Amino acid sequence: MATEIEFTPLSNNVVLNLREARLALSTRNYKARGSRVVRCERCLLPVTHCLCSSISTMAANSCFCLLMYDTEPLKPSNTGRLIADILPDTKAFLWSRTDIDPQLLALLSDPGYQPYVIFPASYSHPARVTKQVERQPQKRPLFIMLDGTWAEARKMFRKSPYLDNLPVLAIDADKSSDYLLREASNKEQLCTVEVAIRLLSQVNDQPAAEQLNNHFINFKQRYLAGKANRTLDAFINFSEKNR
Repeated sequence: MATEIEFTPLSNNVVLNLREARLALSTRNYKARGSRVVRCERCLLPVTHCLCSSISTMAANSCFCLLMYDTEPLKPSNTGRLIADILPDTKAFLWSRTDIDPQLLALLSDPGYQPYVIFPASYSHPARVTKQVERQPQKRPLFIMLDGTWAEARKMFRKSPYLDNLPVLAIDADKSSDYLLREASNKEQLCTVEVAIRLLSQVNDQPAAEQLNNHFINFKQRYLAGKANRTLDAFINFSEKNR
């Protein structure tokens, strides 16, 4: 049975609420990089670079399910949270190899959804792999994102048998990631929100893709400006001069 956790939701952002649930499980304080920075509890950016006033939600024809590894919801640099900022019907669950949330299993079997596991084709049996969403009547595409480091995502993919019967939707990384907030082991590895933007474009959810992309750019600029201890305008001017 899944662990029962009591906490007060901060917002309609499921990743922030999952963060609170994960903190409730902790026996010691979690300290991310930059833990001494005074952060906004909503966007997790330094309060001097808060972007909460710019967040505007919208609907999409598709839906995302974030399967998050252990401390991933706690990290200020996590970009799965950005998806939930813009698309409020995003789902999020902490991953466990043995203690599987029954709500996750119910979601995967819901006849109103058309689930796809988002993962590179090279790690999957060819019979499972597709590169296009084949829309089925009366079903919403449900994109299952394995959110963690690359090593953690591979572990989740290998050790989640309840995903084994689902098709794998492979996204080609035809250009390098523009993330910059964490160092990827491969320059073609995209961060979670970059993959989500491509998926939305692929299924013709273009307004949602554009709004999420704009939110990502805003978040990235403010995060890096705060990290460099610069104002946002000063950071943007500095970046443009050094391109």
